Amino acid sequence: MTPAWLDEIRWTSDGLVPVITQEASTGQVLMFAWMNREALRLTAEEGYAVYWSRSRNRLWRKGEESGNRQKVLEIRLDCDEDVILLRVEQAGGIACHTGRHHCFFRLLRNESWETVEPVLKSPELMYKH
Repeated sequence: MTPAWLDEIRWTSDGLVPVITQEASTGQVLMFAWMNREALRLTAEEGYAVYWSRSRNRLWRKGEESGNRQKVLEIRLDCDEDVILLRVEQAGGIACHTGRHHCFFRLLRNESWETVEPVLKSPELMYKH
């Protein structure tokens, strides 16, 4: 049975809701992802972030391969009921699959994208392909 609180969310036509993930200790936005009902329900039940991977077409437990899990401290719903904010503790200090602290590592300068954040850990060391 689906918890009633999930019915209060305005899901997209394909059954998803956008999710902004923020580091609770710093307020920094770590990443953006999507959740379906099952992902959000599991996140609330388990206390760790579970997303919906559109590219893999399956649930994705953050850190399942890299170990960089996200412990969820708060789940918030915006005023329009169509965006979720997760406030998390980021294990390993790495949220991005590129090995960076967060996913927003490119800055627009002089009409080109400049990489401004260092790689903290090589993706080859985090993922066993």
